[in-house]
Amino acid sequence: MTLEHASFTFGMAKQHLAKLAALGHDVRFEGDQLIVPAGQRSTHFYLLLSGSVCVEVRTPVYAVCIQVLQPGEAFGWSSFLNHQDTLFQVRARERSTGICWDGSRLSAACREHSELGLELFRRLLELAAGRVKATESKLAEFCGVPSLISADRSKTRSGSGNGRSGVGA
Repeated sequence: MTLEHASFTFGMAKQHLAKLAALGHDVRFEGDQLIVPAGQRSTHFYLLLSGSVCVEVRTPVYAVCIQVLQPGEAFGWSSFLNHQDTLFQVRARERSTGICWDGSRLSAACREHSELGLELFRRLLELAAGRVKATESKLAEFCGVPSLISADRSKTRSGSGNGRSGVGA
């Protein structure tokens, strides 16, 4: 997978992709490697190119996988917020590769290039909304409450829904 073919960046203008490529660097993760620890300052934003990762909520006793991310999906959106600690942790499920950006440098580029900033922040908002939906769905599952997201998926499969996917990254 390449930056231009990733679902998170698909359709971005070539000049925006070039700027993102110039600011990022390649990263590799081993299976079960903790990439983003919960409760620490978020400083990096990632785009997954191969493998898969799990967004988890961690307690002192166990961790719950909220959402599995596949190649083309992104994580680390809180690195764009000043002084924001992470709520979720992210762990590699298998050997994985990606692109990593320093959140403060990427934010500065967005301020300097407003069209890039607008496009990137729109996509980040969709990413954060997808994380909220995934968390809501997992909480409903734990509480034994039918999830509205699951109900939407059932309607979509039966042809009576709106055709939109329930959980996005």
